[in-house]
Amino acid sequence: MLPPNTRNLHRTGRIPLAGILSRHRRTAVTAAAAIATLGLFTARPAIAHAAADDETAFILNTFSFLIWGALVMWMCAGFTMLESGSVRTKNSSMICLKNIGIYSIAGLAFFFVGYNLMYVDVGRELSILGLDFKGLFGSLKLLYGPSASEIALVGGQDGATAEVLAERGHSSMSDWFFQMVFVATAASIVSGAMAERVKMWSFFIVTLALSALIYPVVGAWTWGGGWLTEMGFQDFAGSTIVHSTGGWVALAGMMVIGPRLGKFRRDGSIRPTPPSNILVVTLGVFILWLGWFGFNGGSQLALGSAGDAIAMSLVLVNTNLAAAAGVMAALAFSRPILGRMDLFAGLNGAIAGLVAITAGPNIVDPYWAVIIGAIGGVVCTAGIKVLEKLKLDDVVGAVPAHLFTGIWGTLAVCIAAGGSLGVQLIGVVAIGLFVFGVSWLVWKALAMTIGVRVSPQVERLGQDSGELGIEAYPEFVLMPEEDDEDDE
Repeated sequence: MLPPNTRNLHRTGRIPLAGILSRHRRTAVTAAAAIATLGLFTARPAIAHAAADDETAFILNTFSFLIWGALVMWMCAGFTMLESGSVRTKNSSMICLKNIGIYSIAGLAFFFVGYNLMYVDVGRELSILGLDFKGLFGSLKLLYGPSASEIALVGGQDGATAEVLAERGHSSMSDWFFQMVFVATAASIVSGAMAERVKMWSFFIVTLALSALIYPVVGAWTWGGGWLTEMGFQDFAGSTIVHSTGGWVALAGMMVIGPRLGKFRRDGSIRPTPPSNILVVTLGVFILWLGWFGFNGGSQLALGSAGDAIAMSLVLVNTNLAAAAGVMAALAFSRPILGRMDLFAGLNGAIAGLVAITAGPNIVDPYWAVIIGAIGGVVCTAGIKVLEKLKLDDVVGAVPAHLFTGIWGTLAVCIAAGGSLGVQLIGVVAIGLFVFGVSWLVWKALAMTIGVRVSPQVERLGQDSGELGIEAYPEFVLMPEEDDEDDE
């Protein structure tokens, strides 16, 4: 068969090939044409295969962001269940409202401000008070959206596919979605720590500050390519960037707002406030455990090659092992630390193991995940006791599970994931000082203006009835609690 251009000429009859060439020359041309044709048939599929590989990788990466992001979003339901079951029934409706508000505020804030501040043009140099800085934060531009080439492709423009594939290995908005659900996770950590006494609108303002400013700046320093990244700071999926950040905001709020009425007595004893619905708490932990596979697995940030698939498999296995080890270690140490075999400590141990491994789940020796997760469970259980000694009232154990264990997990990267202890410590301290300092100022400003705490009457009656006028369990008879005379 002749090449297409020769076939076309022969079909038109403009160049009668048989009448011009001799038999030998015809044979030579035919052989050359055959070789050329073979070259086309071997080269063209290779070119098409390469383009198909690029587009397939683009599709798989984009789908990975979207499906893992949806799974992380489901963690909001886990936090809602965990918190609503941990508080007294008279405050469960408020927990539900706060958590759906968290997700909504985080999504809007990250769309309007947060993503650009965290990822766009972070490496530019800034001059502040005569000093030059680099990698502090990104663009202050409002809104975020698809690129011009992506819009052109959706509009059917010819040739736009090549431009889209050349820009990045995934859809820009799929990346935004995946990053956004992490913001909501950080904000959800704050909710449970100060449950049963914080004003709804004050809490929502703090959530806005966290989603639009605090978290994006921390993210710019690290995942956005800022100054901590330049130093070599490692945090694969956010032990510090997400979990410690939420924990620091919660700790600042706990210190400003104070404990629940009657939680700590004057004689130093602690009034127990066991979970109102341990079944719902357990369900919440299982939902979080499931969502964490998206949290850590999706942080591989690619699924376009066999290497990515293997790495993602390791991440999921290590995540699961760490959580299981955290449960068993927390249960084993709950009796010597807390004086009892504590189911709630065991459930928090799962969260602690997950947080601990999040900074370095991509290790290739899974037995390290067991060790890191088990130590995380012990750290969390001991942290619960430390907060009690300091008279800091954390309803769900969020600070031990997310802040204390997040710090441990970030340092644990040095054990098996190649992190530098000095750099990891600098990252933990710098992020801690920034997040705690800014959030404490926000909490304090709110306390001095609109207030951050509900009235004693509302706290005794419950926020469901006192603030919302809707009860989670309307068949129950609400009885306002009276404080003991020696309660603080």
